[in-house]
Amino acid sequence: MANPLRAELVQLYKTEHTLLFHGREYPKGAEYSRDRLRAAFAKNKDVSDPEKIKDLISRGEFVVKELEALYYLRKYRASEP
Repeated sequence: MANPLRAELVQLYKTEHTLLFHGREYPKGAEYSRDRLRAAFAKNKDVSDPEKIKDLISRGEFVVKELEALYYLRKYRASEP
């Protein structure tokens, strides 16, 4: 049986890949960033409850937005005279 939330999961995974791009500028480095992202997906790979999956997707989207906001804020502050 196919997971009806698969499209949302794939979209979140693709969004996480953009964070790998941002991870190059992370103070602990790109490898740390990549390892954390992989661990986050691997930790929840066996979840099958649709409600729990929806919660995890929404949490992942929230984390993506927060991290992007922090990166943009850092760029903004770095470009101030």
